[in-house]
Amino acid sequence: MSTLSVVIVTHGHADVIGASLEALARELTDGDEVVVVDNASPDETPATVRAAHPGARVVETGANLGFPAACNAGARRARGELLVFLNPDAVPQPGWREAIAAPHAEGRGWGAWQALVTSDGGRVVNTRGGVVHFTGIAWAGGAGEPVDAAPADAGGEPGFVSGACLAIPRAEFERLGGFPEEFFLYHEDVDLSLRVRLAGGRLGVAHAARVDHDYEFEKGPAKWRYLERNRWATLIRCYPAALLGLLAPALLATELALIPVSLAGGWARQKLAAWGDVARSLPRLVRERRAVQAQRRVSAGEFARGLTPELDSPYLGAAARSRVLGLALRAYWGAVRLVLRA
Repeated sequence: MSTLSVVIVTHGHADVIGASLEALARELTDGDEVVVVDNASPDETPATVRAAHPGARVVETGANLGFPAACNAGARRARGELLVFLNPDAVPQPGWREAIAAPHAEGRGWGAWQALVTSDGGRVVNTRGGVVHFTGIAWAGGAGEPVDAAPADAGGEPGFVSGACLAIPRAEFERLGGFPEEFFLYHEDVDLSLRVRLAGGRLGVAHAARVDHDYEFEKGPAKWRYLERNRWATLIRCYPAALLGLLAPALLATELALIPVSLAGGWARQKLAAWGDVARSLPRLVRERRAVQAQRRVSAGEFARGLTPELDSPYLGAAARSRVLGLALRAYWGAVRLVLRA
């Protein structure tokens, strides 16, 4: 049986971490461990962790390193064969441990996978596998669907696996270089998932492994700065050159379209700041791109198969409902895939 290292990153989670740790204590077996990395919580989170789960290894960073850097710090201290990154407010349900380890134990050949993440007390889907649009926009697949209505094979291989409960063999995580620490927050799970696929790995969803996670998309305008700058960082780092070249007109059109969208949504300043972030980070991103692309084992066409032209996210508003836009995107993507022989 594979040993698990559950890595949880906290920052002011004293009010929710107890439920997750109590559920883990009922699930984990001999040889498993819990590593909690606390990013300088302003509350009593470390003390709460030690009281709720005395066996947990608590790493206090002394500063807010951001989610991906803290995950990497936890992974460096982990001893298990399988890493599971779990959000502090995600509560594993009965049978979770066996189900999340099954893909590794059974040799399914997945490079990384996620649990079925639910919300509203397990009644609705939070994500059954992420979706990645060819412009790099990504969202939670199946969000809001009734759990009982979601088929176990819904959507096939996901575009990305969610960091709310993400499993990956420790050796694979180390080989890929872990999460991109400069992202600080958001999109790091998309970037890691795309690097798994670039290296020839497959992604999956362990539907029998369930965690309940209270999720709210709206977390203030600053979230858009992280999302947009990290979307571009992922495009630059992960997309093969042939694909980037073919998508250049669409990516430019997307940036122009996002100007009125950001103005209407009240996050135009964050969008401008994201452009500045990307411009300043470009030399570093190009260096990182070389390292990422050096691990590529699939063609641009094979990589493109994991992307979609559909904008059917419940978070995208009118764009998701536009038939004209949908037809245009599908036609463009069809032409790209034809050129790539995907």
